Amino acid sequence: MKCLCVCVYLWGLARPSPRAGLSQPLPPSPGGSSVPGSRCLLLLRAQAGKAPPRAGQGSRTGWKRGSPWAHESESDQGASGGASPVLRHPPPKGFPPGPSPLLGLPPAPCERGGAANSGATGPCPERAPHLTPWRPGHDGSRSVVIGRGETLRLESSATFHSLRIQDGGALVFADQQQPIVLRARYILIQDGGALHIGSPRCPYHSRATISLYGKATEGPEVENYGKKFLGVDRGGTLELHGRKPRSWTLLDQTLYAGGLLYGSYQCEKRWSSRGLNVRIIDADTAQVVAAARFDTHLLADESRRLREFLATQAPGKVVAAAVGDSAAKSLTLETRLLLKELLHSKHILHLGYRQPWALVGILGGGQFSTTEDRKQYQGTGTTGIAIAGRDFQTYEGINFRVTAFSGWVKGIPRNGFRVKVSKGIILNLVDEVTSWLPRDRIVIASTDYSMHQAEEFNLLPCPECKSNQVKIDGSPLYLHVGEVVDGIDMRAEVGLLTRNILIQGEMEDSCYGQNQCQFFSYDTFGGQIKIQRNFTSVHMAGVELKNMGQQILGSYPVHFHMTGDVDEKGGYESPTYLDNLAIHHCFSRCVAIHGTHGLLVKDTIGYDTLGHCFFLEDGLEQRNTFYHNLGLLTKPGTILPSDRNEATCLAMRSNVYGNYVPIPSTDCMAVSTFWIANPNNNLIENAAAGAQDVGIWYIFHRVPTGQSEGQYPEAQAEFTPLGIFYNNRVHSNFKAGLFIGKGVKTTKASAENPREYLTVDNARFRPHQDADPVKPRVPALIDGLIAFKNNDHGAWARGGDIIFCNCGFSDNGIGLTLASDGTFPTDEGSSLEVAHSIFVGESNNIGSQGGQNSYWGRGANGEYRTLPRNKTFPIRGFQIYDGPVRLVKCTFRKFTPTVDCYSSAIGFFMKNSWQISPQNNVSQVRMERSVGLKVFFGRSGQWFGDNDNDGDKVSIFHDLDGSVTGYPDTFIGRADNYLLRHPGCLTVPRWNGMICRGKYAQLYIQARRPENLTLSIARATYHSHPLRLQGVNRGVPYQQYQPVVMLEQAYTIHWDGRAPEDVILYPINFNRGDWLHVALCYPKEAVFTIVADIYQRQTGRVHNVKHYLAAPSWPSMLNRTGERLFYFDSALGYLFIVLQAHEARKGHSYCSQRGCERIKIVTHMSSKDSWSCALNPFLENNRRPATQHSMSQRLTVPCSQCGAPQVAITSNPSTKYVRIQIQSVSRADIQNHSKSAFIKINDEIFLFNSRGIFFLVLDACSGAVVSRRHFDTVSAINAASAITDYVQTSLEESSVVLVCSKDGSEMMGSSEMSVFTRLGSAKPIVFHKKGSFAMLGYKGQARPSWIKILNQAANQKAAFLQHYVPLMLREYKCSANSAEF
Repeated sequence: MKCLCVCVYLWGLARPSPRAGLSQPLPPSPGGSSVPGSRCLLLLRAQAGKAPPRAGQGSRTGWKRGSPWAHESESDQGASGGASPVLRHPPPKGFPPGPSPLLGLPPAPCERGGAANSGATGPCPERAPHLTPWRPGHDGSRSVVIGRGETLRLESSATFHSLRIQDGGALVFADQQQPIVLRARYILIQDGGALHIGSPRCPYHSRATISLYGKATEGPEVENYGKKFLGVDRGGTLELHGRKPRSWTLLDQTLYAGGLLYGSYQCEKRWSSRGLNVRIIDADTAQVVAAARFDTHLLADESRRLREFLATQAPGKVVAAAVGDSAAKSLTLETRLLLKELLHSKHILHLGYRQPWALVGILGGGQFSTTEDRKQYQGTGTTGIAIAGRDFQTYEGINFRVTAFSGWVKGIPRNGFRVKVSKGIILNLVDEVTSWLPRDRIVIASTDYSMHQAEEFNLLPCPECKSNQVKIDGSPLYLHVGEVVDGIDMRAEVGLLTRNILIQGEMEDSCYGQNQCQFFSYDTFGGQIKIQRNFTSVHMAGVELKNMGQQILGSYPVHFHMTGDVDEKGGYESPTYLDNLAIHHCFSRCVAIHGTHGLLVKDTIGYDTLGHCFFLEDGLEQRNTFYHNLGLLTKPGTILPSDRNEATCLAMRSNVYGNYVPIPSTDCMAVSTFWIANPNNNLIENAAAGAQDVGIWYIFHRVPTGQSEGQYPEAQAEFTPLGIFYNNRVHSNFKAGLFIGKGVKTTKASAENPREYLTVDNARFRPHQDADPVKPRVPALIDGLIAFKNNDHGAWARGGDIIFCNCGFSDNGIGLTLASDGTFPTDEGSSLEVAHSIFVGESNNIGSQGGQNSYWGRGANGEYRTLPRNKTFPIRGFQIYDGPVRLVKCTFRKFTPTVDCYSSAIGFFMKNSWQISPQNNVSQVRMERSVGLKVFFGRSGQWFGDNDNDGDKVSIFHDLDGSVTGYPDTFIGRADNYLLRHPGCLTVPRWNGMICRGKYAQLYIQARRPENLTLSIARATYHSHPLRLQGVNRGVPYQQYQPVVMLEQAYTIHWDGRAPEDVILYPINFNRGDWLHVALCYPKEAVFTIVADIYQRQTGRVHNVKHYLAAPSWPSMLNRTGERLFYFDSALGYLFIVLQAHEARKGHSYCSQRGCERIKIVTHMSSKDSWSCALNPFLENNRRPATQHSMSQRLTVPCSQCGAPQVAITSNPSTKYVRIQIQSVSRADIQNHSKSAFIKINDEIFLFNSRGIFFLVLDACSGAVVSRRHFDTVSAINAASAITDYVQTSLEESSVVLVCSKDGSEMMGSSEMSVFTRLGSAKPIVFHKKGSFAMLGYKGQARPSWIKILNQAANQKAAFLQHYVPLMLREYKCSANSAEF
C-alpha cells in the first residue's frame, strides 16, 4: 500500500472533473498566488501501481440562456469587501460579459461619478434611455401587469395587491438616494418578463425593499406558488445586485463577556451592606481582585481590619469605596487619616452618620488620581446618590470605567460598583471590513456548546478604527473566542446581516390560524422566493432576506424548484448563482435546492432559521457548490420528520400508520445547517456554527424521493463519489458537527413499516467509480475539517473508504468516530482513516455559562468550564466502533481523567453490540504530556452500563510502531479477554486493558434454528475463562457472533441451550495458511453434513464447494492436513474442525480475493434437549502447548516524526504558526521551588536559571530565533535603561518579542517602563515588586491583535501566556524571500 496524491490543477479550470463536480472555476492556490499552480485535493489509499480514476470533462449542451446584465462583478471587490474572507484567494467566478438585448445596451462600462456608479464597470440597467419613469403610488387593491414590451423604471415607493411582469415587460428600480419600497401580496415574473435591481457590473447603491404582505387566511392561492411570494416562472428573469460588502469573517481577538478579559462587574446592595464597602481593581486588566465589607458603623475593630486589608494591596491598584447605610460611627481617626494619605480623600475626615460617600482612586497614586462624591444625609429618606467614577486603560488599550455609588432612596440605602467598558467595544477581525457601515447589524457566532450564545449588535461610527475593526453598540453576554486555541482555530464567525436590497415578509404580532401555533408563539407565515424550471436568468447578489419562509412544504426564503441544470450544462451562458445573501430570522430553511444541479451558493449567511438551512431535497441534486457560506442558529421546524425536535416529533402523527408512536431520537431530531442529500456536491470553506442537531449532514436517499422519484437506480447515491469537501468548520452543534451516514425512509407508512415517509433511516456510504459497486472504490476525502465544542460528536462517519486528513477536533464529547460498512462489511476491502490531525480534550476555551449551556463544572485542571453532555461524560478523542480504521500521524493533547470523568485520547463505542476488527491500527501518533489517559476500555457504571456487550468485550486495536504503548507491533485489548491474553501480555489497570504481541484475527459465526442462543467460546489455554457473546440479530434470519481470536490456537464453543442445527464458520482477516482448531459441543447422537465453499458476497455466487469427510480420530485428522476432514468424539460431544485459510487476502479485505471461505455445518439431532460437554477436550487429545509471544523491547527514544505535521489546524491553511508558551515565576515560586521560568517555541524549550528579565526574539516572517538577552534586574543598577536601549536600538522591525521574568522586578519595582509601548503595550509597564511578568509583543509599525501582557503582583498566580502566533502576515511587511520556519 502507498499514498497517492491526486492533484487537480485549479488555475483557469473551467470544467473540472465529475469527481469534483464543480460547475464553476475553482479558486487558485492558497495565498492568492498569481502564478498557476496546483493543490493536492485527494489523499488516496490505493494499491501500488493502481492509477486513480481519470478526471473527465463536462460538456456544454442545450441552448444558451442568460441575463443582459448577468456578468460577474470584478470591480465591486475592493472597498466593498466582496473578496472572500479567511482564505485569501478569489471565489469561483467566470461569467463572461455579453450584450444586453432587452434594453438595447452595449456592454460598455458605466460612467464614473456618483454614488450609484461607484466601482461599476458595466451597464447600469436604470440608465437605459428608453425606460419609462414610473410612480404608480399606493393601492392595495390594484393588480398590476407589466407586459407587451413595457420597460419601466420605478422611481418611488409603491403598493399593489399583486404584480405580474410578463410578455417581454421589464421593471427596473431607479438607483437614487431616496429609498424605494415595493409592497405586494405577490410578484410573478414569467414569459419573458424581467425584474432588475442593479447589475453585476453596476451594483445598486441606494436602499431597495420588496415587502411581501398578507396573512395565510387571506385570499386564494396562486397555483404552484401559494401566497406571499416572489416567483420566477418559465421565461422569467430575476436580477438583484446590491452592494457586496464582506459577507462574513472571523474574530481576530477574543471578545470577552462585557468586553473585558475578566468580564464586566456590577454589584448593588441595600440593607445587607452596612459600613464601608471596598473593591480592589487591577488597573491593567479591569479585574476585581478583592472585595470586602467593613462595618465601621457598629464594630470598633473593623477599622483595624480595614487598615490591614489595604496594607496587603499592591501599589497602583484601583480602590473603589462606597458607604452602605452608615460607616462613620466607629471609623477611627487613624483609619480616616490613612485613607486620606493613601487615596487623597477630601471628605473622609468629615464623613458623618448615614452620609452617602463614594470614591474611586489609585492606591499610592498622586493627588489627582482620586475622584469622590458625597451627599448630605437629610433624614427624610431620600438624599440622592453620591457617584464617583474614573476611566482607566488596560495594557491592550481597552478603556474601562470604574464607578462607585452610595445613597438613600425612599428610605432604603443603596450602594454598589460597576466596572465596564467606557468608550465602546471594538472588534478586531481577520479581514478588512470597511464595507461595513454604522447602523449595520452583525451577528457573532457562539464558540461554546450552545448555539444560543450567538449575539447580535449594531455598528457604531468609529473614526479611530482600523480597516479590520468595527465598534459595536452593546456589551456581549458571552465569551467569543478570537484565536487559535491549543492548535485548533476556534475564532468566532462574524456575519453582516444588513444589505441594501431587502426582501422581507410583513409579519403579524403573534401566531394565528393554522400556522402551527401549538409549536410557535410567533407568526411563521413569511414571504418566499420560488424559481421554477426553464427560467431565463436568475442571479442574486448583495440581498438581505428577512422574515421569509413558511412552515409549509415548498415555501422557503429561496427555493429552486425542479429547475434541472442551471449552469452551462443546462444552456445557461451565465451560470446561476446566489452570492452574498443575508438570510436571517426566517421561518423555513435558507436555500432549498430541489431537483436542481450546478447552482453556486457563495458568501451567503443563514441565521436564526427553522428547519434544515442549506437544503438538498430529493437526493438526486448534484454538482452544486457551497462556497464560503455561514449558517448558525439553525432551529427545529415541523415540515419533515428530520426537521422536528422531540416535542413536534411526538405530536405530529397524522402521516404515520395506525397508532405508531415515533421514536424522536431515531425517527426525527436531525435538523442540520447543511443537509446534503447527495454526495456529489461541493462544500468549500463553509461554517456550520450552531444547529439544534447537526452542522453538516451527508444523508443518503436509497432512491430519489418526492417529485424526483424514479430518476436514478436504487442505492446510486450511496455509491456516488464525494464531491470536494475542503476547509469547512463545524461547531456549537448538539448532536454532531459533521455526520456522514444514514438515510431517509423512501416508502409510505404501512402496516409493515408504520413510520412516516422521509423519517430518518439507515443507509451506508460506499463510494465507487461511476457509482458502480463493481468498479474500484473512490475514497471520500474530508480535508481540513475543524470541529469544536459539539456536545456529542465532532464528526461521525460510517461507510466504505472515507479519509479524514488535516482535521482538528477539540472540546467535543467525542472527537471522531469512524464506523464501518456493517458487522460484516459488504464493501469488501474498504476501510476508514484519519491522518495528519489534532485532537484536544479540554482546551483553554473554557466557555461561558448561560445561553442554554446545560453543564458547568470543574474541568481536568480544576477550573470551572462548560462541559459536553454532563460533568461525568467520558470524553474521547478518537472512538473506535468496529473497523477496520487507521489512525496515522495524529497528535493528542489534554485528555486528562478526573474523579468524575474518564477522559481518554482513544476510546471505544460504549454499550457496543457489534464486531471490532483486529485490523484497527494506530501508527506515528503523538501523545503529549497533557494526556493523562491514552486508552480506556470502559468500566461498569454510568454511561458504560454493565460494559458487557459483545463489542465491549472484544475491543482491540494494533499499535503498529509502539507510539501508543511504547512496544512496537502490539495489540491493545480489554484486560479480561482471555481469547487474546497469553503469559507475555502486560496489564495496564488504568486502561482496563492489556498489551499483547501475537497474531489475531476474527471468527465470524452464523447460527440458526434456534437463533437466540448465547455462545461461549474459550481458548484451550484458558478454558476456565470463556467469553460469552449474546450475538447481534438485526433483521436477519440467523444469529451472528464475531469474537477476536489468537491464531494458531485451539478453541471450544458451547451454547446455553440446544445446539443450533445450522452453523457457518468464516475465517475473517485470516491470511493464507492461518489456522484455528475449533471444537463445538453437540449431543452425542448428532449427525453432521459439513461443506466448505467460497462465497462471493456481492454477487451471491458460491464456488469451490468441497465436502468434509469423517476422520477416525483427532490425531489422524491433524496428520492428514491436505484433506477436508472433521472428527466427532461422541463420548465427549465435541465436533473437531480445523479452520484454515487457503486463499490469499489483500489489504483490508475481510476475505480472500476469490471470496469468503467458510465451513457450513448442518446437524441432525434427535434430542430437543441441551447438551453439556467437558470444558477442555484438547488436553485429553494431547494438544501441543501454545506458542508464546514475548514482548518487544520498550522504546526509549521519543518518536521525532510522530504526530500531526501542522503546528495548528486553521481556516487559513497557508498561514504558518508558532506555538508560544511563556512561564514566568515570582519570588514566592522560587522560594517554594514550584515552577521554572521558561519560554517554549513549538517543541524547543529555553530555560532561564538566573533572576531577571529575559528577552527572546523571533523573526515574524520566518519564525527563526534572532536574539536572546538576559537583564539582571536584581543587582544591576541601570537595568531599566539597558532594556530601553536594547528594545529601541537592537531589535529589528517585524520582530516577535517574548519577555519572561524570574523575580525580575526587585530594582525596577514601581518604576514606569514606557519602552514596552514600542512592543505593543497601550501604556507604560509598572512592574510589581516580587511579582511576575510575561509579554508576547511585537516591534514594528503594526500592532497585531495577538499581543498579550500579564503583569502579576506578588500575591497573584505566576504569569503564564500561551498563544499561537501567525507568521508572514501582510502587516509584518515581509519580503518575498523570507525563509520558512
